[in-house]
Amino acid sequence: MSKHILASFLLTLAIIAYLFIIAYPQGLRQTGYGVSIAGGEVLLPLPKPVSNMSIEETILLRRSIREYTGEPLDLERLAVILWAAYGVTEPRLGFRSVPSAGATYPLELYVVVGARGVLAGSGVFLDPGVYKYDPHKHVLRLVKSGDFREELARAALEQPWVEKAPVSIVVFAVFERTTRIYGERGRVRYVPMEVGHLGQNVYLVATALGYGCVVVGAFYDDQVKLVVGAGVDEEPMYIIPIGVPAQRHYTSFEDVWEYILSARSRN
Repeated sequence: MSKHILASFLLTLAIIAYLFIIAYPQGLRQTGYGVSIAGGEVLLPLPKPVSNMSIEETILLRRSIREYTGEPLDLERLAVILWAAYGVTEPRLGFRSVPSAGATYPLELYVVVGARGVLAGSGVFLDPGVYKYDPHKHVLRLVKSGDFREELARAALEQPWVEKAPVSIVVFAVFERTTRIYGERGRVRYVPMEVGHLGQNVYLVATALGYGCVVVGAFYDDQVKLVVGAGVDEEPMYIIPIGVPAQRHYTSFEDVWEYILSARSRN
């Protein structure tokens, strides 16, 4: 190779390296399949269909599940659950996966991940910690490092499923986003309605993916805020533990038909 060709080749490498630094000023690294971390943000796998269960079957089989095997969640499936919970579904207008009064979107999602709670590849786990979900970038932003499930369970009146679930989604509301338009009606009606929409989405998608979850509303608000490091204007609404069910529930449509026909015959 001539000196001129070698010099040209080295110059090209230098330009590529420079462009890479410019494109990723905070650094980019891979931690197992599908897991990219840029500037402290976990770049979640992009949302896509991953379930073979129909919506009718999902509604049929949805239950509140409080007992888990201890197996981890798969990162790709957790990403789909988060997107279904509050992700963007209309890119042009920024609409989310749930109806929101005036498209004010007052909710914020934190994710409490336990040790070995989220599998990102063969033997690769997401670091335990408290993360915050950014629906626009579809990333998890690290808030606090460590396994905080025990502390979260204490804040939730010692409910054991909060501690034993590998992951809990904690839903907060910034009421002012809605009340500045709708006043007190936003606080007592519209925001709680939106939280319910989100919770049902989590239930249905978790069920379709073979997971179980339960919505928890009994907790000490201030303690929950402290555990996850929430903002002063964020008020906790739900804790949703998610895991692999220790015992799977099954009901058939035939069971439902039998119930309906029996009810009809009594009239």
